[in-house]
Amino acid sequence: MSGVTRGGRDRTGEGPERRCIATGRTGPKAGLVRFVIGPDGQVVPDLAGRLPGRGIWVAAERGALERAVKKGLFARAARQPVEVAPDLVDLVEAGLARRVVDLVSLARKAGGAVTGFDKVKDWLEKGRAVVLIQAADGSERGKAKLRPPGGPDSFIGCLTARELGLSFGREHAIHGALAAGGLTARVVEEAARLASMRGHSAAEPPGRT
Repeated sequence: MSGVTRGGRDRTGEGPERRCIATGRTGPKAGLVRFVIGPDGQVVPDLAGRLPGRGIWVAAERGALERAVKKGLFARAARQPVEVAPDLVDLVEAGLARRVVDLVSLARKAGGAVTGFDKVKDWLEKGRAVVLIQAADGSERGKAKLRPPGGPDSFIGCLTARELGLSFGREHAIHGALAAGGLTARVVEEAARLASMRGHSAAEPPGRT
C-alpha cells in the first residue's frame, strides 16, 4: 500500500533514494523530510516536497532532526550560513500531524473513512476496512476490543484523540477506519513519517502483537 513501513523504514528498492545529513543513511524519500533554504537563509521544511531549490534531507526521526540542528548540519549541507528556527523540530512534527489529519478528513468526505466504535467494528467485520486508526492516548482496554485487518500497513496509532477528532469534525475520537483506494495509501505513508517522528513503531497495536 505504501513504500514505507509504519515506523518509517524503507522497503528495499522502492522510490528515489536520498541521503540523510544526520544519520548518513540512504533510503527512499518517503521516509525522510525535505528542507530547502529560503531567500533569507531560513531553513524551511518542505513536507510536500514541492518547493523550489536544492533539497536537504533528514530522516523523519526526532533524534535525527535534533542532531541536524545542534551540529549545524544544515549549514554544512547548504554550504552557506543558515537560520534555523529554535522550534524547528516541533514545527516539523506539527506539520506532519496536520498532513495526516487533513488527509483522513478528505478521505472521510469522500466516504472512505469512518469513526466511532460501532461503525469501525462493522467495517472491520465486513472486510471493508483496510486500516484501523486508534488514538495513542485512548484507553488501552477499549482499543483492545478491535483488531487491525492484518499486515504492517493496517494500523495507525500515532495520532492523539484530539487530532483524530479533528479529522472527523469532532472534539475527539478514539477509533477510525479507512477503506481501500482513494487517499488511504497517502494517509499510510504520511502516518509512517509522523509515527517515526513520535517514536511509534506501531506495526501492530501495543499488547496485540
